[in-house]
Amino acid sequence: MAQLTERKQLILAIITERYIATGEPVGSKAICAQMGNAVSSATIRNDMADLVDMGYLAQPHTSAGRIPSQAGYRYYVDNLMTNYELGVDEQERIKIWLQSFSGEPDKLLEKAGSILSELTNCVAVSTSPADAEALIKRIELVPLSKNTAMIVLLATSGILKSAVVRSDTEINVDIAEVFYNICQTYFNGRNVSDISIPFIQTLVASLGDKVFIMSPFLCAVSDLCEAVKNTEVRLKGQNNILNHPELSEDAFTLMDFLHRGTPLENMITSYKKPLNVAIGSENTYRELKNSTTIFSKYSVGDRDSGSIGIIGPTRLDYAHLIPSIKYLAGVIGTLLTETLDNE
Repeated sequence: MAQLTERKQLILAIITERYIATGEPVGSKAICAQMGNAVSSATIRNDMADLVDMGYLAQPHTSAGRIPSQAGYRYYVDNLMTNYELGVDEQERIKIWLQSFSGEPDKLLEKAGSILSELTNCVAVSTSPADAEALIKRIELVPLSKNTAMIVLLATSGILKSAVVRSDTEINVDIAEVFYNICQTYFNGRNVSDISIPFIQTLVASLGDKVFIMSPFLCAVSDLCEAVKNTEVRLKGQNNILNHPELSEDAFTLMDFLHRGTPLENMITSYKKPLNVAIGSENTYRELKNSTTIFSKYSVGDRDSGSIGIIGPTRLDYAHLIPSIKYLAGVIGTLLTETLDNE
């Protein structure tokens, strides 16, 4: 698209920000007043007409004001928007909300999604770290009752996975010690991709008279390793879609898209940049043609591990949301890294 003059950029910025704030089309008189009446309404109307012709503005009705098009939002985000910076109080509030879950990665991501959906009135989406090259850092057996125990696996990708296992044999100190020795010898420090069904079968065959006791625990370890390799997508605030009139016609389609899971996972994992903002038809899937997606990656240690972001209408407060989501992702990465370092 053609480059905009300084005045047209200002008009586009005013229309975009007023429309984001009010949801109402913006007319030339309002723009003229905001510009201090330095330019006539007629001149502004001409510039608005040019911006419509150039594809940056749309006119919902013949006599109405203008609203930004998807291309207008994109130009605004890339060229005109002044990024809002979170104040110290806001930063501390987010840290306090999340710090109590810092030792539990799954609950941390759940809480972060809940916070984001409440703050933005959008659907919040987060993905857990997934890394087929991750190593097993530690495995623990935690007895829960006479015949049940929890297996907890911590990987170098920064994620903690757990599973409850039932045993036909009483879980005593001797069994816990055998399990610990097996983990020390065969699992700890090994790549999660190495823990396959044939690997477990070979290991079980070498256990002699302990095979029936250890089998359910070792199968659980195999399942947890598989979970570490795979991305898990978490959704919060799906019903927020219904709060946006702009998405009313797409509500059923969007809900169906979100619950299918795999397309959403494929979209998020395809992002290469630390921050990805896709507006309307820029999104990969047609179900999102009237939506905006904003996702920021978080890192555990020095590696990209997962993402968190939102799905909402194109009419969003980009200037506030983008830095807020980036900051939230940074806090998640820091807390997960600290959890890993402290183990």
